[in-house]
Amino acid sequence: MKIGKATAAYERWLGRRLTLIKRDIELKHQHMKEALFPFLRATYYRWAQAWPEVSPGTAAAPAVLAVGDLHVENFGTWRDIEGRLIWGINDFDEAWRLPYTNDLVRLATSAHLAIAEQHLSLQAQEACDAIAEGYAEALGNAGRPGGRAFVLAEHHSVLRKMAVERLHNPESYWEKLKSLPTLEEKIPAGARRAMERMMPERGLEMRIVHRIAGLGSLGRQRFLALAEWRGGTVAREAKALAPSACVWAAKGGGSAKILYQEIVDRAVRAPDPFVRLKKRWIVRRLAPDCSRIELAALPKERDEIRLLHAMGFETANVHLGSGEPRAIRADLKKRGRRWLHRAAQEMAEAVERDWKDWRKASGA
Repeated sequence: MKIGKATAAYERWLGRRLTLIKRDIELKHQHMKEALFPFLRATYYRWAQAWPEVSPGTAAAPAVLAVGDLHVENFGTWRDIEGRLIWGINDFDEAWRLPYTNDLVRLATSAHLAIAEQHLSLQAQEACDAIAEGYAEALGNAGRPGGRAFVLAEHHSVLRKMAVERLHNPESYWEKLKSLPTLEEKIPAGARRAMERMMPERGLEMRIVHRIAGLGSLGRQRFLALAEWRGGTVAREAKALAPSACVWAAKGGGSAKILYQEIVDRAVRAPDPFVRLKKRWIVRRLAPDCSRIELAALPKERDEIRLLHAMGFETANVHLGSGEPRAIRADLKKRGRRWLHRAAQEMAEAVERDWKDWRKASGA
């Protein structure tokens, strides 16, 4: 199936499960033409369909509750219940039970493409080695339990420096959100209730706006409630969720469980107390220190090896919530040292073929 046909089929499937915003879908299609890295981010449905066919050797592995749509810009920071700054995986829209290798190969493939487009400056092999080494370290061994949350207040000074670079000008963050026009149309009652319940106090006067963000989820309803509370602005976002694209790729019909809350609750992490699944809406607090980190927001002077090692480690933090580390360690041992680089290169080439087909069909 060509990428154009796959996209149309997936969007029909998705449109039967939630309300799609036509102008945002068109914007997503436009971004898909621009470059390989945003194309990868926007097309997890295609990955779910193609990966087992393109790389069957890596797709045969022990299963875990996986992120699914993992990539180098799916990491960010939040505040835990103690107010500590935490770093880790930021989005679990596509969580599904998959071979653990899915997340590693997709993360490494995104690094390949980010390097090719000069968003990262290290070599592709170095990036894959760092991811693999971080993952293996976090798995632990027979005598030492694995996994550890990234608490930036006490540890990880190098990572903390990279993560907080974007926090130097919080005024511009709030100015951008406040500049969004107020929605005139009525929003779904479930979304409004979900945001109200996550506010710091009940009864706050909220201004509701439509927020355009992300690429994989672009086209879904995404509402933002802004309110003034005790001298400053607070924000809560509600984003519509559907079952993982893996359900579509497996030609599944009917309903399927949304696993967002389950994967967050089971992972080795200090969770964000303001991220909750409310029926079909995922609600979170937005603030300068509670958001995704784009590669462009990283400081020019950064330790990319350390960053990718941490990304591999954090991937294992998530997998340890549902996988058997001994089985994963045994499978990794059989794969040898360079398996991740080879698999990522293979998938990067497949993504590039799809991207060229998409551009050609779009007249780019």
